[in-house]
Amino acid sequence: MRLPEEPDLPPQIYLAPMIDVVFALLTFFILSTLYLTRSQGLPVSLPKAATAQSQNTAQIVVSLDQKGNLALDKQAVKLDTLSDRVRALLSRNRQAVVIINADERVNHGRVITVMDQLRTIPNIRLGIATEQP
Repeated sequence: MRLPEEPDLPPQIYLAPMIDVVFALLTFFILSTLYLTRSQGLPVSLPKAATAQSQNTAQIVVSLDQKGNLALDKQAVKLDTLSDRVRALLSRNRQAVVIINADERVNHGRVITVMDQLRTIPNIRLGIATEQP
């Protein structure tokens, strides 16, 4: 007894699994590009300035958060050791600009104290981080 031959079905491409893979890849690339932004300082709320200009040179970022905590390139630092650590970083790159990234709510006197400490370094180039309104 012979079984009847089944007709050959044409090959089919199922789109549902392919769409799932494409969306998974798209999600991966979107999330990975969010982490490509370069941020050297601590997250602070910067003051706004209409005349702000961006700097394209190497930067050393000194951050002051709302509570007055001090950080050098995201690492906590004490005020009395700040100038020595900045000097060490500047010895590797003399063209670097030291950017003060201070929260707009931090005490003005604290910012001046940090600037005064940094100005003891000869030939230092200082900048203050702001946002455009």
